[in-house]
Amino acid sequence: MQRLQAFKFELMPNGEQQRDMRRFSGACRFVYNKALALQKTNYEAGGKFVGYVALAKSLTDWRNGTETPWLKDAPCHPLQHALKDLERAYKNFFAKRADFPRFKRKGSGESFRYPDAKQFEIDQANSRIKLPKLGWVRYRNSRDVLGQAKNITISQSGGKWYASIQTEREVPQPVPTATTAIGIDVGIARFATMNDGSFIAPLNSFKKHQQRLARYQRRMSRKVKFSNNWKKEKTKVQKVHTCIANARKDFLHKTTTTISQNHALVCIEDLQVRNMSRSSKGNSEQHGKRVKQKAGLNRSILDQGWGEFRRQLEYKMAWNGGILLSVPAHHTSQTCPCCRHVAKENRLKQAEFFCVDCGYTENADVVGAINVLERGQRLLACGEDGSGRDRKTPTKPASAKQEPTEATMHEVSHA
Repeated sequence: MQRLQAFKFELMPNGEQQRDMRRFSGACRFVYNKALALQKTNYEAGGKFVGYVALAKSLTDWRNGTETPWLKDAPCHPLQHALKDLERAYKNFFAKRADFPRFKRKGSGESFRYPDAKQFEIDQANSRIKLPKLGWVRYRNSRDVLGQAKNITISQSGGKWYASIQTEREVPQPVPTATTAIGIDVGIARFATMNDGSFIAPLNSFKKHQQRLARYQRRMSRKVKFSNNWKKEKTKVQKVHTCIANARKDFLHKTTTTISQNHALVCIEDLQVRNMSRSSKGNSEQHGKRVKQKAGLNRSILDQGWGEFRRQLEYKMAWNGGILLSVPAHHTSQTCPCCRHVAKENRLKQAEFFCVDCGYTENADVVGAINVLERGQRLLACGEDGSGRDRKTPTKPASAKQEPTEATMHEVSHA
């Protein structure tokens, strides 16, 4: 089994190396934005999409031209990789996996990459990395780098520089030590609820630091922009954001590691977090409703990190020989696991489930986890997700005494 894994370390550069890294990342940002502007101008003129090869030739002209001679000071390979990043962004847009590429701004996501292992050298014994036009840079050697290094990415976050080394190595096919299957229902009041009734309490890292963050942001807003005092307050704001992100990341890694090691099959909901956290503000013609309440809900959803939770579970389950299945999430908390009756009235309260047909009572999140596991087992056994979307007629009417209405039949036909 081939495993791709990244090892991230904090760099300890001197002052000159820090200045050079800022210049290199700025040069990559400039090349990316200049190529994006060229693509837009060419599209408005009716031209075709400009590929990487043509843009690489333009990069040579930019480096040798009189307008941007400072591009020669930056390594060539990171600049070329910036053009590849732009081409990948366009492909993701054409495949409807991402929005249209946007211009990069200074101070946000500063990074550059050496795409070939021949361009850098790792000395783990002395805890240092040799990079082109930077020389030897020391790093905090917290663990060994396993496998063959493929590329290295230098990035800045929270005022610190980091090196992420991607490696490739062959490992034996993992065999799961656990034999249990579990369904997980994620939420806000409970981060993750299992089908056996156990649950994991949420961390709410943003909510814990929200007041302190707001206080620092108010102080920064009162300072003259780009002044020394403004930069000091901005550093404090960045530190709070870094603390929030690190706490959330640590919580998710510990949770996903425990789940992946203790279960052979994990079933989760296929949640569209981007759509769920979309703003309800509306536009000038049609204003949204309950915008403030929806903004608070969006903030709580994004604070949980459901997307990162699913991403980590996916590769950790594969590393441990397990299986992760994503099933449709609709009606998981409104379907009775005992009689399969589906009704909105089954869940009148947030945490309580009461079946109006058979009287089954349980916590709503536990019911959702049970249905998620049942759908995952159906999907694994016979390729059916168990959601009922493929059925042309309902398995059971909404009520034995109530005739199906036109709206009900329309909903069933599109289910």
